[in-house]
Amino acid sequence: MYIKDLSGFEGQEVTLKGWVANRRDSKGLVFINLRDGSGVCQCIADATKISENDFECAGKLGLESAVEITGTVVKDERQIGGFEVHVSKLNVYQYAEEYPIAKKEHGIEFLMDKRHLWLRSQRQWAILRIRNTIIYSIHQFFQKEGFVQMDAPVFTGNACEGTTNLFETDFYGDPAYLSQSGQLYGEAMAMAFGKIYTFGPTFRAEKSKTRRHLSEFWMIEPEMAFFDIHQNMDLIESFLQYVIKEVLDKCQNELQLIDRNTDILKTSLKPFPRLTYDEAVAIIKGEKDVNGVNSIKSLEEELAKVEAAITTTIAEIADREAKIAVPGMKKGEINFNQNKIATLKNDLKELEEQQRNIPTWIASAKNFEYGNDLGGSDETVITRLFDVPIMVYDWPHEVKAFYLKRNPDNPRFARGVDVLAPEGYGEIVGGGERETDEMKLREKITEHELPMEAFEWYLDLRKYGSVPHAGFGLGLERLVTWLCQLKHVRESIPFPRMYGRLLP
Repeated sequence: MYIKDLSGFEGQEVTLKGWVANRRDSKGLVFINLRDGSGVCQCIADATKISENDFECAGKLGLESAVEITGTVVKDERQIGGFEVHVSKLNVYQYAEEYPIAKKEHGIEFLMDKRHLWLRSQRQWAILRIRNTIIYSIHQFFQKEGFVQMDAPVFTGNACEGTTNLFETDFYGDPAYLSQSGQLYGEAMAMAFGKIYTFGPTFRAEKSKTRRHLSEFWMIEPEMAFFDIHQNMDLIESFLQYVIKEVLDKCQNELQLIDRNTDILKTSLKPFPRLTYDEAVAIIKGEKDVNGVNSIKSLEEELAKVEAAITTTIAEIADREAKIAVPGMKKGEINFNQNKIATLKNDLKELEEQQRNIPTWIASAKNFEYGNDLGGSDETVITRLFDVPIMVYDWPHEVKAFYLKRNPDNPRFARGVDVLAPEGYGEIVGGGERETDEMKLREKITEHELPMEAFEWYLDLRKYGSVPHAGFGLGLERLVTWLCQLKHVRESIPFPRMYGRLLP
């Protein structure tokens, strides 16, 4: 029996196997929070209803001890999942002692070093179950739409977008690279199957330690024959909305556990605004408002609010610290105030981070140079003005990949599209319409100083039945990060690989 299925067995005796997530004792009772991977359930061991030996064993269970519990399923709306188990028998597989991740605050580096254990915590469990739902819904969407799943190689002999951020390795005496994208191979497969998607690991060797960067991550890359940029954007929107809806429908408990406000996810089921690069730049620089809101002015107003909140929070911390110092205060009141102080100090850290960041965003927005790519701060400035993902398309061709088609009405622009998530999460999708002319591709390969011989197979696609086609890539971990409202992408994957982090 799994905890997730308890609702169908009210009043019946069941056996659960799992690990102790928490335990507390109270006058002849032991309350065990049991987790089994499918959920968490409170199990109550009553000294008057089980053997003396079993009750003694229950009282010795430490965090993450492994147990088998038999008991009766009882409905209780106050409990997680709405049910608890009244224990009749208990069998211990192993007593765990001094579990390193105790019920106290730990630094992020400590938790990352113990990632193999941190995965067991309720929050990480919920995040990765949401990730699982996202992955399943991705496959569902593309299979329903008639796509064929294909696989691109991990070892490649050429770079997709330049060699500066690739991991190079030896392939039987020849240089090879860990794939930074399956897209070029996806184009070849689309010419054979019409509509395909790949879903696999990709690698970037950027030495970046930002909240958005991983060195190893998973990419979903569909490619469609006979699609243009606008059909591509239609598909992206339908795809993302399908995934969001599945998460909202299937992960209510998990979203609640991580305290995710779902209002903005629900709002994202409406059409995504589509902005040209020119329009996006005007918004970032404060030259164009969005629904009456100006990017620069709204940031300045937010900074004033943050600074006022910092003053108020510091005063409240000082006030509560003064109360604790007064002799005679009851232990319960001291504990309450200490917990409140800890919460306020965490709030203060976040406010101070905003106080540091907002002036940087303002300066970046004011000084943005037309023709540049959007940086993380630029994406933050524009996305905070929208309550849904936005699509920015038709970019200056100099800042986009060599394989993107030029806008036939204005060759200054490449027919690329980036999807930027709201709430400051930035780019989650990049894609566009592909160049179909062999000679133009050769010119771009030369312009980007890429080895022509490595792309001869790719150029063959333009010789034999070249057709309009388009596609995109979605970074799974960035999508998980936004949907779960995480502060850092490292929590979106079981074992993150990033600059400075190879273990565990």
